[in-house]
Amino acid sequence: MKHDELASHVRQVWDGNIVASLSDLIRIPALSPAFDGEWARNGHLRVAVEHVREWFATRDLPGATADIVELPGRTPLLLLDVPATSAEAERAGTVLLYGHLDKQPPGGQWSEGLDPWTPVLRDGRLYGRGAADDGYAGYAALTALEAVRHAGGEHGRAVVLLETGEESGSPDLPAYLDHLGDRLGDVRFVVCLDAGGSDYERLWLTTSLRGLAQLTMTVRVLESGQHSGLASGAVPDSFRVARALLERVEQASTGEIVVPELNAEIPEHRRREAERVVETAPGGGGGGFPLAPGTRLVADDEVERLLNTTWRPTLSVIGADGLPAPADAGNVLRAATTLALSFRLPPTVDSGAALAAIERAVTTDVPYSAPVEVSGAEHADGWDSPAPAGWLDKGLDRVSESIFGAPWLGVGLGGSIPFMGMLGKRYPRAQFLVTGALGPDSNAHVPDEWLHLEQAERVTLAVAHLLHAHAQG
Repeated sequence: MKHDELASHVRQVWDGNIVASLSDLIRIPALSPAFDGEWARNGHLRVAVEHVREWFATRDLPGATADIVELPGRTPLLLLDVPATSAEAERAGTVLLYGHLDKQPPGGQWSEGLDPWTPVLRDGRLYGRGAADDGYAGYAALTALEAVRHAGGEHGRAVVLLETGEESGSPDLPAYLDHLGDRLGDVRFVVCLDAGGSDYERLWLTTSLRGLAQLTMTVRVLESGQHSGLASGAVPDSFRVARALLERVEQASTGEIVVPELNAEIPEHRRREAERVVETAPGGGGGGFPLAPGTRLVADDEVERLLNTTWRPTLSVIGADGLPAPADAGNVLRAATTLALSFRLPPTVDSGAALAAIERAVTTDVPYSAPVEVSGAEHADGWDSPAPAGWLDKGLDRVSESIFGAPWLGVGLGGSIPFMGMLGKRYPRAQFLVTGALGPDSNAHVPDEWLHLEQAERVTLAVAHLLHAHAQG
């Protein structure tokens, strides 16, 4: 395969085609279903899928088909099927390239001159919601396949799958995997472009993903609020009861999760991996956050911080209700306190068992026998990648040297991509390449999200090389 032709094609498509289409995709407010209860009626997810399908139709991939798949009551999915370059390459098995088109909400106030639904190209960055997470992925995947062909390389039969529910925990994907099982075929190589790393100097591989357990807990002590001067001391405060229940799960002074079902042993090779990341790319171990003045990080040791964010369980209280704004607060003993709880779980923990253990902890023997209602419960397993096969290991070394000029690094990701866990169970023989153009300051999920265009181009080029390596075996 001719590297110069490959690189030239990738650059040409990114500069002359992708940026314009991706900019139009940013303009579509395709909120994930968790943030848009009227997603079906609003139709933005369908518009996003149709937009990318129209772009696919303009590309040079003989024999490729693009279908919108939509099961009743479920979010739409875009499936692109690309034949192998040869009968020999087809024997390598199917390559599944994954991304998603649903988006997070705006997330707050964006900087002056920026807006979540208005693309802005500035200093090699494309700003807008969904640019980096994960709108670019389908474009990069298809361009990599197209570039391999233009450079005289080989790739196996490839399926590009773009869902529209990832930011909601991918609740529809199990049904789609069952529905499309025969069409997907014998998946041997999975490429996921919904990740990234701690800098833009090298190729980063995500080697594990934490699982997720989430629920909303409401502690009720009264039918209606009462004057605190009369009720306090007689009626327990609902926030104090909620606080006591949380102590059963999390040690407040350290953040340690004390429920056994939420913990797992950290494999020694993952600990060594974290040490290598800190040694090779200092600052990649859970630093770089905009801390409030005087705030210290949870751990001083960078390796321990990295393990905290990738292999240890955590609790974040991500929402609350029943609490008025301070300016509106009167001397009232409130009737109830509602807390939305998000638990990140080690990659190897059974998320269903973890969720059940959390529910038992906060609903059993409640102080003062206060009723506790649990709602909105959901869970998703994490994922721990298999060791790379020889062709993948060698291919990673080659692209690291020729494209990035720096060694690749593998590291766990503290977030969740439920699809990876599903695929790991369904295709135990598959190799995984979970990577992407996201960096620590790409602002996914928060204001001013942006895509590093040069890194996205390099990642596309690396994927093309590895598709060829897979076909060669």
